Amino acid sequence: MPKKILIADDEKRIAEILQAYLEREGFRVIATYDGKTALAKFHEENPDLIILDLMLPEISGWDVCREIRKESRVPIIMLTARDELTDKLIGLEIGADDYMTKPFESKELVARVKVQLRRSEYPPSPDSALVIDQLEIDQERRLVKIDGKTVDLTATEFDILISLAVSPGRVFSRMQILDKLGEAYEGYERTIDSHIKNLRKKIEPNLESPTYILTVHGVGYKMKDRG
Repeated sequence: MPKKILIADDEKRIAEILQAYLEREGFRVIATYDGKTALAKFHEENPDLIILDLMLPEISGWDVCREIRKESRVPIIMLTARDELTDKLIGLEIGADDYMTKPFESKELVARVKVQLRRSEYPPSPDSALVIDQLEIDQERRLVKIDGKTVDLTATEFDILISLAVSPGRVFSRMQILDKLGEAYEGYERTIDSHIKNLRKKIEPNLESPTYILTVHGVGYKMKDRG
């Protein structure tokens, strides 16, 4: 079955160009041009990935992303017409996995789509179980539990958590974490801070004093040592 991509962009010409490129790569594409329709199609079609413009009529891209994240970890690539870091960081903080600034090369966006889809199908690991205190990570099934309760992470959040958890105590710079996300993921190092902030909200008992993901000031982040 071909992977299903939902595009939400009010610039119809851009949506049509992206649709043509993605269909040429064998994807099935559903194009929408406003936030209300995008949400409806999300529920009807259950897409494997969403390309979401921030500036949508009816319902904004930000609000569409928030609604989707209440019930799904589907990879989301956000599009923004403004090259402003604030827009990108807000998009990541509400759950987007990646972003691109218009104008962009369609081939690059297709490459990022493939990266996100590969990440959402994380390959099984022979040593798939990681346990650090009350944090349990099943790499094979891409499941995370804290105090026995399942935590819903995006593909990017999961990959960052794994990058830290497989080497507890080791300090990773933001650039090293970006590198682990894959060569096609190009972004400011500060985007990692947004993903870490989201992760902490989901796994930390106390955001004021994190237990698991620790900040090493002036360097980056590390996972606490086991036991």
